[in-house]
Amino acid sequence: MDSPADNPVDSTTSDRPVEGRDRDDEGRARNARPRDGLGRPLPYGANGVPRQPEGVVRAPEATVAEAQRLLDDGKPFHAHEVFEDAWKAGPEEERELWRGMAQLAVGLTHSARGNATGGARLLRRGAGAVTAWAASEAGRERPYGMDLGAVAGWARELAGEVEGGGSVDAAARAPRLRG
Repeated sequence: MDSPADNPVDSTTSDRPVEGRDRDDEGRARNARPRDGLGRPLPYGANGVPRQPEGVVRAPEATVAEAQRLLDDGKPFHAHEVFEDAWKAGPEEERELWRGMAQLAVGLTHSARGNATGGARLLRRGAGAVTAWAASEAGRERPYGMDLGAVAGWARELAGEVEGGGSVDAAARAPRLRG
């Protein structure tokens, strides 16, 4: 990890990196702004919630447990990061499962942020993805203890509710992944 000297900030203005863009050693953009519990960027220097580390390889059961903990804490954006790690690192035959689960978490994120249209679309897309994956993987309707039928039902129900307007409380509306 870079030391503060490797990425100086201009603390007289906004705590934004002096060069204007936060970049890693290979020049890729890396946003170091603090974020709130729903993943929204906060001003530089503000106190945010700890970021979910990216690129963590977990056993599938640990992925489900960590994502559920984050969902229960009202942090669906962070749960999406956990599912995304599984999607990128997992076996090819499970990528659509984890991608669908990430879409569900992002759908809840958008719904909690008040983006009813985007939230409903992603909730339905994620429900369709996990349902299609379960259908294509005969006998795997409950991978790693997850009840995909119940999760898809939760997502479709919530999509209908958020289309009526308003945001939802992410923690109060978190799905039970394992039934």
